[in-house]
Amino acid sequence: MKRILLTFALFSSIVAGAQPRLNEKNIDQVVRAMTLREKAELLVGSIDGTNYTGIPMPTGNEAGTQRVPGAAGQTNTIPRLGIPSTVVADGPAGLRVMPRRPGDENTYYCTGFPVEILLASTWNTEVIREVGAAMGNDVREYGVDVILGPATNIMRSPLCGRNFEYFSEDPLLAGKMTAAITAGIQSQGVGTSVKHFAANNQETNRNANDSRVSARALREIYLKPFEITVREAQPWTIMSSYNQLNGEFTQESRTLLTNILRGDWGFEGLVMTDWTGQRNTSAQVRAGNDLMMPGVKGQIEQIVSDVQSGILSEKDVDQCVRRMLEYIVKTPSFKQYPYSNRPDASANARISRIAAEEGIVLLKNDRGALPLSDDIKNIAFFGVSSYQFIHDGFGSGHVNTPYVVNMLEGMASHGYGSNEKLRHYYESYIQSENAKFAFSPLSGIPLLETIGIGAHIEDQDLPSYAYATLAGESDLAVITLGRKPGEGFDRNVEGDFCLTAAEQGLLKGVCEAFHGAGKKVVVILNTGGVVETSSWKNLPDAIVLAWMPGQEGGNAVADILSGTVNPSGKLPVTFPCSYADVPGAEDFPFDRGKDYSDGMNGLMTLLRPVPADPNERNIGYTNYSEGIYVGYRHYTTREVPVSYPFGYGLSYTTFSYEKASVSRKGDCFTARITVTNTGLAAGKEVVQLYVSAPQGSLDKPVHELKAFAKTRNLKPGESQTLEMTFSTYDLASYDEALSAFVTDKGSYQAHFGTDANHFVETISFKVPSAKSYKTSRSYIK
Repeated sequence: MKRILLTFALFSSIVAGAQPRLNEKNIDQVVRAMTLREKAELLVGSIDGTNYTGIPMPTGNEAGTQRVPGAAGQTNTIPRLGIPSTVVADGPAGLRVMPRRPGDENTYYCTGFPVEILLASTWNTEVIREVGAAMGNDVREYGVDVILGPATNIMRSPLCGRNFEYFSEDPLLAGKMTAAITAGIQSQGVGTSVKHFAANNQETNRNANDSRVSARALREIYLKPFEITVREAQPWTIMSSYNQLNGEFTQESRTLLTNILRGDWGFEGLVMTDWTGQRNTSAQVRAGNDLMMPGVKGQIEQIVSDVQSGILSEKDVDQCVRRMLEYIVKTPSFKQYPYSNRPDASANARISRIAAEEGIVLLKNDRGALPLSDDIKNIAFFGVSSYQFIHDGFGSGHVNTPYVVNMLEGMASHGYGSNEKLRHYYESYIQSENAKFAFSPLSGIPLLETIGIGAHIEDQDLPSYAYATLAGESDLAVITLGRKPGEGFDRNVEGDFCLTAAEQGLLKGVCEAFHGAGKKVVVILNTGGVVETSSWKNLPDAIVLAWMPGQEGGNAVADILSGTVNPSGKLPVTFPCSYADVPGAEDFPFDRGKDYSDGMNGLMTLLRPVPADPNERNIGYTNYSEGIYVGYRHYTTREVPVSYPFGYGLSYTTFSYEKASVSRKGDCFTARITVTNTGLAAGKEVVQLYVSAPQGSLDKPVHELKAFAKTRNLKPGESQTLEMTFSTYDLASYDEALSAFVTDKGSYQAHFGTDANHFVETISFKVPSAKSYKTSRSYIK
């Protein structure tokens, strides 16, 4: 008996001293078992050998390997505790991994989905959730744990080079879209990294620029999409941005990452840095950054030495480690999911096409130009982008797709022919321009190929006799005007926001010749952002805003032009008459003489002759002088005319609206309206609910979007009653003096609209008593 007791005691001591293996229930035990160096290694990313840029990178874990070629990064592994590495990869328009790999005959293409500005144009959260689920299928089956998206920064200026990756100028629309795609992606058992938190609204000097934003504008406009997403979808991770916010780097702001994100909103996940490299790592850990990406050994050493010297508390380190482990146990990598490298490509392509069709916006349709009549057989396709359709932007938002359907291919699938002379001209021109790029110093660089940078081919004006000849040979002219923006570079006004001289000549020449021959002209805008339209929109018969619609783009546009699909997209951003009309137009780096663009992950800093001056306006710092008056809030309140208002979009059918009402139950409101298709074609309609508040202590826009809904595809004569809900909290404005959102009591006006300038019904409703919603200190140091 004594021997049995001694044996049991010895066994118990061995078990007690055994190192734990990570599981969902022993996270605290694993934290206690980790050495300080292991903790530091877990908080620092590891990219081994060569990353997606093709550039050798320092690593945090020399023994590891890059598990998914072309992924943006991975975390370190601690084998003795059963902690695996996890993989993260770009990006917002679909997964980005290396399609071709050394010594491997297989290809690893990903689905190219429409960019986010188009997805927002659907105003359909159900479709966006389906896009997310399809995207998540790619992520899971290629062995990736987290996709670095969606991005939900506000489109403060039409010149931001990365607007194509964002959803809207309106925080509600942006937040609802972000929450929907986040939920869809995470329904597949993989995670998202919602970015870039926060106030990252320009690419120029983005690594250091100080965004100077009032507390009210920050809370109501720039943080609100993140708040909505956290409350409705709980993303696995949030990505802290490069920039400063009111004098402090966002990655070092405990107010932002802990007090607001986790304290006020209840975020339960992980915060990772953008691909910054080493800054003040200890300050980032104290702020609540759990994972420093992409990871360098110096960051590990700083954490260890600063804890040992007392500069950094190990308690703060442990908190970050705990959140890392909570993230890891959810991942496919931890669960040893047997990924196939074969996502459901055909089904995902179908979802991509459906989303593109629903997000394409019909801006103009005169003289019954669209849908195309039966007598249209042969089309003259003008513009380089008709032949090289732009499916996405460059940078982390680029996707290596198996194919991209261009305009000719899409229209051919619907039985339309193309003018062979014009096709031959453009194909020869494109070939010659590509040949020039092939001999440039930029060609052949893995980074540029992987992020989607190739030859930049500008459109040319043609001789007048060419237009006349082509008008005689063709039934219709289609002009595709393209823009390919991307990460690291903001746009200019001249030749980008505005048309180039060659594009203006092309547009004028085509319209004069074809209209002179009694034929029509359709313009396709294949762009990732807003362009100036007011000076030329009177020339063509129809304008179709295709945005950058993913790999199925040509098919989706053809579906719209042919009438196979009725357009139902609505603008998620205002098209101003001129750049001078943009709120805060002077507080953005437009037409700058010096280039302080950061390029991909700040690599352009290597080419700068002079570093950016922190005291230079719009470069070192940017004043958000317009406050809360961003986008339509400015244009409607100040009565500034626009070319196309926020929420605008035409249809091939018509709708009527009746029985509008608003009812209240406690702090919740339900708005209802019945929509009837009164036209001859089946179609969908979006109803947007704007609310005007009573006069209170705070200055407010004349009205703000508070809810929206989209009908199903209604047949002629068919009706549907839409319901939209909102709360007293949704009606609140931020009072800086009180550090609280405040809803005034009184009579409110609910405007049921088809865009921000056109209301079909207005209903009064009351808030019986004022409400106050306290927050943490609402300013950033």
